[in-house]
Amino acid sequence: MHKTLFLSCLFFLAANVVAQERKLSLYGIGFYNLENLFDTEHDEGKNDYEYLPDGGNHWSQMKYEHKLKNMARALADMGTERLKGVGCAIIGVSEVENAHSLTDLCAQEPLAARNMQFVHIEGPDLRGVDCALLYNPRFFYPTKVWLQPYVLNEHITRPTRGFLTVQGTLGGDSITVIVCHWPSRFSPSPAREAAGKMVRAEKDSILRVNPYMKVIVMGDMNDDPFDASMAKSLGARRKITDVTIDNGQMFNPWWQILLDGKGTLSYQGGWNLFDQIVMTPNCLDLNGKKDYRHLTFFEAKIQRFPYLLQSEGAYKGTPKRTHAGGVWLDGYSDHLPVVTYFVREL
Repeated sequence: MHKTLFLSCLFFLAANVVAQERKLSLYGIGFYNLENLFDTEHDEGKNDYEYLPDGGNHWSQMKYEHKLKNMARALADMGTERLKGVGCAIIGVSEVENAHSLTDLCAQEPLAARNMQFVHIEGPDLRGVDCALLYNPRFFYPTKVWLQPYVLNEHITRPTRGFLTVQGTLGGDSITVIVCHWPSRFSPSPAREAAGKMVRAEKDSILRVNPYMKVIVMGDMNDDPFDASMAKSLGARRKITDVTIDNGQMFNPWWQILLDGKGTLSYQGGWNLFDQIVMTPNCLDLNGKKDYRHLTFFEAKIQRFPYLLQSEGAYKGTPKRTHAGGVWLDGYSDHLPVVTYFVREL
């Protein structure tokens, strides 16, 4: 989303300091794994049986409505630490079953109040979970959408999630958002490394057509920033100084955040950071001149709202899930949401 800021920018000229006010717009771009947002009806050809009323999770209409309400609350709160009452302009999501569940989600009061819309293409995943993009049409509207397939290989032989690609305009700049949910850790690392190579090839193809296109890759990568799929295959680097316009790399702000001990999902007492938003060099202030005539990366934040976390017990401080140990917790997700902020001069 967008908000007007007045920033005092200090420029050092000789020994003098000159203060200058600049009027900037701020936008939030987020991602959230919704952890199995299923409706209560069977989708033909999909293995969604555990999320039916007579399935393993006894997924009733009441539980579904609670899940919608919980997800809508978290999505609406994303980005409000800086954009109060406005939130994110764009939010990629994963683990949504279908357009029906997305329609019900966007009809929830906090999202409906902002007229949040969605982009979704039904994918081939056998469980039926897809990626989607939520957006506020005040600030972003899609102009082209496609689902880039995951090409099957020796490591992934069954149909799996593709890469939802959405192009449009944000803050006057052309932007492409690629929403991912890479193969799980039940598959070996090369399965995700292949995903990284596929997304990198797609990104490179987009930039060959339009070198000024800003490309954002986001999603649940099922790998940390330093793993081969992200650092090598996709080429998402830890430091801005490692990224240049002509080296094909991307910038990954989450690498340092994980090194600082913060993550988006907890496993065996430690944190992973699978939920990432990375960007092409044309989104960065590479020369340090603070030239904000185009969308420029500002900062990245994990959204640690207290209600998203377990408040007691052995798992205190970790994400409060929908289910755990077969018990319905009326929680949110096993992942925490993430947000990146971008600025642009008015």
